[in-house]
Amino acid sequence: MSEIREQDTGSIGGIPVVLVAVILVAAGVAGLILGFGPLCIGLIVIGAILFAGLYTVAPNQSAVLSLFGKYIGTVDQTGLRWNNIFYTKKKISKRVRNFESGKLKVNELDGSPIEIAAIVVWEVSDSAEAVFNVDSYESFVQIQSESAIRAMATSYPYDQHTDDQISLRSHPDEISERLRHEIQERLAKAGIHVIESRISHLAYAPEIAGAMLQRQQAGAIIAARKQIVQGAVGIVEDALVELKEKGLVDLDPERRAMMVSNLLVVLCSDKATQPVVNTGSLY
Repeated sequence: MSEIREQDTGSIGGIPVVLVAVILVAAGVAGLILGFGPLCIGLIVIGAILFAGLYTVAPNQSAVLSLFGKYIGTVDQTGLRWNNIFYTKKKISKRVRNFESGKLKVNELDGSPIEIAAIVVWEVSDSAEAVFNVDSYESFVQIQSESAIRAMATSYPYDQHTDDQISLRSHPDEISERLRHEIQERLAKAGIHVIESRISHLAYAPEIAGAMLQRQQAGAIIAARKQIVQGAVGIVEDALVELKEKGLVDLDPERRAMMVSNLLVVLCSDKATQPVVNTGSLY
């Protein structure tokens, strides 16, 4: 497929053309009234031709000109312009636009079904490519953006399993940049520049949301318990060292093990413990 790139072309300011056309038409009408037939008709026809070549270009808009299917060029000058009346003039907006995808159901890297949606901020950077390289560039943006979102979502896990792993939920900035790059690659041939892309919705699919919530809760409980145990071991170790250094009590291995067990039970229990006070001999 031969790709067409945007190239600027000249145009004539519309105001002078309007003045000339008005003068010609007025002169032609006046001539007809005075009885100068053929010449006056010619003046009116020329004036009408001049009017037919007029068109307007708004700010952040361009006009793509073609002649019988052949691309002539693009006009970016704003205001009232004039070109050959046989040119087809297709106006393309270059304003920044938003596209929000629907909620797409895909399987992430670990195979779990998730729902994901994204917002894509884009603009037309090459009007000729947007007009001639694809049938409908707006539809092309929608379809290719959703395809890129699906491809990106399958490349990452929903949750982070290791510290150096990038996941959809834990690294929003990295994921957004990867998504923008993925979409840009697909839309470049249509003359589209992707300014930004952000995930607007991310969740497990309803059929597994309950199970995944339980798994997340279990992971949080395990992490908390691990931290509690590590702290309790440190406290017990400090207590034994201090007792030994101060010579407050001399424990044999069996009593030491019992003391360690009791302290760990007290420190690691999630409920208040009931102590048993020994009023007799230690042994």
